[in-house]
Amino acid sequence: MRRLSGRFRSSLIIGLQGIRARKLRTLLSMVSLFLGVLAVVVVQAGASLAERALLSDLELTSGIDGTRVGDLPPDNKAVDALFRTVRGRSDAVGTLGVSAIIGEPGVRPVNEGGSPFDQDWGPSSVCSPDGNCEPSNGPKGQAVEVRLTALSADIRPFRPFRPRSGRWLDFSTVPAMAPRLVLNEEAAKGFGRYHVPAEMRVGGASANLTPQFVGVVDDGDSQPRAYVRLDELTNWLPTVNLASPGANSELRVYLAPSSPVEKVLAARIKGTGTEIYFSTVESRKDQEKQLALMRLVFLSMAGLVLLIGVAGILNVGLATVGERVEEFALRRAVGTPRSLLAGIVLAETLLTGLLTAAAAIGVSAAALKVVSSLFGGSEPLLRDVQFPWEAGVAGIIAGIVAGILGGFIPALRAAGIPIATVMRA
Repeated sequence: MRRLSGRFRSSLIIGLQGIRARKLRTLLSMVSLFLGVLAVVVVQAGASLAERALLSDLELTSGIDGTRVGDLPPDNKAVDALFRTVRGRSDAVGTLGVSAIIGEPGVRPVNEGGSPFDQDWGPSSVCSPDGNCEPSNGPKGQAVEVRLTALSADIRPFRPFRPRSGRWLDFSTVPAMAPRLVLNEEAAKGFGRYHVPAEMRVGGASANLTPQFVGVVDDGDSQPRAYVRLDELTNWLPTVNLASPGANSELRVYLAPSSPVEKVLAARIKGTGTEIYFSTVESRKDQEKQLALMRLVFLSMAGLVLLIGVAGILNVGLATVGERVEEFALRRAVGTPRSLLAGIVLAETLLTGLLTAAAAIGVSAAALKVVSSLFGGSEPLLRDVQFPWEAGVAGIIAGIVAGILGGFIPALRAAGIPIATVMRA
């Protein structure tokens, strides 16, 4: 064991001496290999950032991985059971979605049905509390339809919305009589495009409301949506009308994975004669195959570039061995084992590969930092982004593999040099 350790140490020392003695040739080897290793590092870093972006977008719409999501039937008993159970809890958030129209009374909204502002979903229907729906009449006017989502608590621990301007809902204050709304980007686009009166109509409300716009967030939804505190909405919308057929309601709950609320809520909902259906958010697992395929495709392309670098270091290594034939023959003549000669050549190419990997990793990390500082303000994904450690590991592995592949044949040739060569010299 000591003998192997000594040979390994000797190979490294002599390899370093060879690199110092042939600086220009080492530099040429590094240049030929640099692009290949850099391609591997960039692909791995890009794949990590793409995975982060994809999962981040899914978290906006579906929730953070591990979150338990329950869908309930939109009836008054289920609404009452849900919000009685989650009241005052931070590990569970109940949401109630209803349609709302903000703007002139007695007119049809410019985006009927709550459609995105660059789309047209056709005429919407007006539903009475008893469930009868008829096509809406009247002229289009200065009014915007949004999907109004009432929250029992802060939903951001489960769906991490990205702030765009203003502030988020404050659940620690006394509920305001004028409901405070946070718009998503699509709704903010509509209110920026159409100047409408601050009068909001919600099906089943006792009177029209006067909303306050306090902020804008990115929630990943293409439909205009506004978020409001449930207790501020119920100042105007009686509890009995929260889930009426005319309100076009949707009811959902988000739970922490270990929350005891799930069992209590399931029992209460069952007691109302209905059922609740829970599912677990598994965005990473659902996208695993797609992410793996994307990574494999790009790594294959980077591998082709790396092979070109390996060919370059192989050519340089063969040329170096050809120049050092007499040196290696002399070492064989004084008793140097063939394995040590091969180790010397491999040590040089391995060290060259590692130095190249260090340079590629350094350049990639510096470039990512520059991109983050330049574009982080406009693109949240690049804000304070850290260089992925997976990319660094991939770069080191690529450097080692390239060093072994590029030095293997020159090492065999060096080990096969006969002792008689020194006599001919």
